[in-house]
Amino acid sequence: MDSADDLLQRLEQLNDIGAALSRERDITRLLEHILLAAKAITHADGGTLYRMTENGQSLRFEMLRTDSLNIAMGGTSGSAISFPDLPLYGEGGEQNDSLVAGYAAIHVQTVNIADAYTEPNFDFSGTRRFDERTGYRSKSFLAVPMKDHEGEVIGVLQLINAQDPRSKEVVPFSTADQSLAESLASQAAIALSNRLLLTQLEELFEAFINLINLAIDEKSPYTGGHCQRVPALTMMLAEAVAATTEGPMAGFRMDDRDRYELKIAGLLHDCGKITTPVHVVDKATKLQTLFDRIDLIDTRFEVLKRDAELQALRQQLALRPCVDPQAEAAVDVGVRAAIEDLDDDREFLRSSNIGGETMSELAQQRVRAIARERRWCNVEGVESEFLTADELENLSIRAGTLTASERKVINQHIVTTIRMLEQLPWPKYLKNVPEYAGGHHERVDGKGYPKGLARDQMSVQARVMGIADIFEALTATDRPYKSGMKLSQAVATMNKFKANGHIDPDLYDIFVQKGVFRIYAEQFLDPSQIDEIDV
Repeated sequence: MDSADDLLQRLEQLNDIGAALSRERDITRLLEHILLAAKAITHADGGTLYRMTENGQSLRFEMLRTDSLNIAMGGTSGSAISFPDLPLYGEGGEQNDSLVAGYAAIHVQTVNIADAYTEPNFDFSGTRRFDERTGYRSKSFLAVPMKDHEGEVIGVLQLINAQDPRSKEVVPFSTADQSLAESLASQAAIALSNRLLLTQLEELFEAFINLINLAIDEKSPYTGGHCQRVPALTMMLAEAVAATTEGPMAGFRMDDRDRYELKIAGLLHDCGKITTPVHVVDKATKLQTLFDRIDLIDTRFEVLKRDAELQALRQQLALRPCVDPQAEAAVDVGVRAAIEDLDDDREFLRSSNIGGETMSELAQQRVRAIARERRWCNVEGVESEFLTADELENLSIRAGTLTASERKVINQHIVTTIRMLEQLPWPKYLKNVPEYAGGHHERVDGKGYPKGLARDQMSVQARVMGIADIFEALTATDRPYKSGMKLSQAVATMNKFKANGHIDPDLYDIFVQKGVFRIYAEQFLDPSQIDEIDV
């Protein structure tokens, strides 16, 4: 007979367990909590937790614990369960009432057995074989169906060998044990259903995020990989920072909710690019719009070369019959020199059309000189400027392939990202997603965009994502306008960014000291990019 004090203590324990279950986010740990709590509250030596399979035809072993045999399988034990599912129905559809757990699930009814060896209504042959193998004596059984808020059975909690708390003798499960186990099973089922529902909603939400990223990817194959790699690198660096126990970042920590929030922010950090025009995102060369306009300039050079040749031929014809071979030869030399000059300017403009890290002032002056000094006759025979104002502007771009106006269009994506994310009704544990995602183009010296935030105005997470975004961009090999840097070159560039106030120096130190850059490189970079670095 349970004492009043014991019952009160166990009821208080049940309340504490219910609160703990409602807080747990990880389903595996939640299931483990349920089984261990049920064992503790009923003083059971062993227990098994089953979950209903998706088709509702079987029970699947989730975890098993037997203290006296030191058996722990499933859950966080590290030992997988290899037992087959328990079928609830036979091939003809008949109910499988021979197994205790199966009976509890099929009939939605608790089964309380005092001694398995004397129980005539169930098949305990497998239990007897287990006992013979291990020297165990399975005696009392309690199988409790777990029902969700809609009354559907989602699993079964089976407990074995209740023990007297004082003598440790195996006894039948009492009425109080059964009531407490049923209450716990009810709370556990609701907690599990809620967690599964939240997980499904999170998976649905992530599927929508991936749908947006897929749309961006389909729109521009050059940015799809970026949307996957930046979140991965962000989490790598954030975990390294959270694990730091010394230095200025020693106080930064993350729990599971913090990690999920940062993960979502990483996945959505460039969602605004869905509105960016394709011809700007995919601008592989300075003159590219819907096509690369360098071909138009090539045509003009061909026209000038033909004009030069025609002019030379006319001059030579004027000397016919040849009265001055030396003068004719000079004409020929002159036209060849003119054509060489044209070819030289042509190759220079072709090379200038390819966006690099920097374009010298001398090279920009040469582009302007070509535009100023050369003329050509268009298809209407009208002498025109060799380069249009737009072509001149594009070919003079100092770095990359984008003009100032196009750069503003690209930069607008972060404003759109923030605007899109701020429209969503974020739950409390995701409320920082817009700030994290919207801050990856800010700089710690306040010279970034779109808000010009300084270091102390940004979260650690936003600063982490800023480093991840830059490093991914430097090393990416799928950009249309550049090749990916080698690891040493990218780190050297990042060192400069640290020195000039672009990125957070404390976070970057961890990025280097913890080898985050190398871990990322081994997973995402081409082997040819990974070279030696003296950190």
